[in-house]
Amino acid sequence: MGTEVVMVDGIPFPPQITTSSSSPLSLLAHGITDIEIHFLQIKFTAIGVYINLEDILPHIKNWKGKTGDELVQDDDFFDALVTARADKFLRIVVIKEIKGSQYGVQVESAIRDRLAEVDKYEEEEEAALDQVVQFFQSKYFKKDSVITINFPATAAIAEIGLSIEGKEDSFSKIKVENENVAEMLQKWYLGGSRGVSPTTISSIANSLSTHLCVPPPSP
Repeated sequence: MGTEVVMVDGIPFPPQITTSSSSPLSLLAHGITDIEIHFLQIKFTAIGVYINLEDILPHIKNWKGKTGDELVQDDDFFDALVTARADKFLRIVVIKEIKGSQYGVQVESAIRDRLAEVDKYEEEEEAALDQVVQFFQSKYFKKDSVITINFPATAAIAEIGLSIEGKEDSFSKIKVENENVAEMLQKWYLGGSRGVSPTTISSIANSLSTHLCVPPPSP
């Protein structure tokens, strides 16, 4: 991980981010969410994934020596990444304007379906997802708006923030304290073959493959 700003589809991502609950987190990977309609690629968001690398590596050491191509197809690897108690932070920047209600419904639908598949969708999860939907309901994501999702190592929660057009004076946030919902939100973005952004998943796999092969520094 370098020290230079990384451009993702023309959007700058700083090499490090500091949250209120963590030491500086380094930019591990990046990608976009998009869809192709009649051979036309429509890009929705650019994504930066920030982690504490030293905390993550011990949880995925069993995959040392695997190539990025091998890791990208291994959902057990991404499950280990998601469940690892280490600080993780997502910075998601809007490319194409969208109603907040549309984004909220996408999140709700994806997480609800995943929880139902593993029989973990109960009243508590429904209430937590409704909290997320209500948070985004009245918002309008203009270009360059920034969604942040912080997954602190110290608790199984998700802290979601939003600043319209990236302006600090428009920042608002909520805390999702339901463990099952917080975990599935991580899996939606970091969950291997079912992740919402294949380019981000590939970037994570290639980056961690490289770091797993680097010998630790001499004492």
